Amino acid sequence: MHGIRTAAQARAWLDRQGKSVQQFAREHGVDAATTYQVLSGRKKGRRGEAHKVAVLLGMKDGVIPIEAEPRLREAQATPS
Repeated sequence: MHGIRTAAQARAWLDRQGKSVQQFAREHGVDAATTYQVLSGRKKGRRGEAHKVAVLLGMKDGVIPIEAEPRLREAQATPS
């Protein structure tokens, strides 16, 4: 990625992919309401779920801890 996206750029990025905010949230296992709040600027994405959303949308440079990834937790918990 080349730089951090603004909220408008993140929405345009979703539009280019043909994805709604709801679909993006489902695919990434995040709360749709939080995603809308990050995109509108009501949440800054400093911590928790809002941080995860901002990083996934490219609006913030950051790390998503493994324990924040439910799919990874499930994969680790399932015996091979």
